[in-house]
Amino acid sequence: MEQLLKSVKIGINEKIYVKNPESSDLGRRIVQESILMINEMGFESFTFKKLGIKIGSNESSIYRYFENKHKLLLYLTSWYWGWLEYQLVFSTNSIADAWLKLEKAIEIVTKTTVEDSAFSHINEVYLSRIVINEYSKSYLTKEVDTENKEGYFVIYKRLVGRISKMISAVDGKYKFPSSLASTLLEGSLHQHFLKDHFSSLTDCRADEDPTRYFTHLISNILKA
Repeated sequence: MEQLLKSVKIGINEKIYVKNPESSDLGRRIVQESILMINEMGFESFTFKKLGIKIGSNESSIYRYFENKHKLLLYLTSWYWGWLEYQLVFSTNSIADAWLKLEKAIEIVTKTTVEDSAFSHINEVYLSRIVINEYSKSYLTKEVDTENKEGYFVIYKRLVGRISKMISAVDGKYKFPSSLASTLLEGSLHQHFLKDHFSSLTDCRADEDPTRYFTHLISNILKA
């Protein structure tokens, strides 16, 4: 999979950015350092001024790539979901059995992230922490409906759609495949958050991903 991913370019909605950060060394540095900084200080404390100081560039140069830090967060989370989608597609494409395919998909979207050397300027481990801690801030806004119409969340919705189809392939009579698919993705983020911050509220532990929980849950819901 690593060799395949090295040839993959994750397409992000062009309306999210002013200039594609993948088009220049500065743009890639903006993405790289923003991930490190947001992971360290949190999205609320992160500013373009601080980022500019970190990368040794004028704050105005960052605005040539992103209109504001909300758009930057949308870019980062969209990239993460796109990266996860490619992993899911490559890992399940050759699996014929419907349940085994869904089981593999559950593993892909719930496991703890490890760094992927195919993308040298993006630390996927830190990015996954940002998604776990900050993703809801990308859509819990007054502009969410407009941004949804503009296609800002298309990659996330496409990922939900892929999993929904896998669920229907296992149990065609199950009436809520999209609800279950979106619950799997959102629930995985929530369980990882609880595991890290409110361990008494989850049975998932530091040495165990939420994979077993969601596999058990979904296998008991569906009738193969």
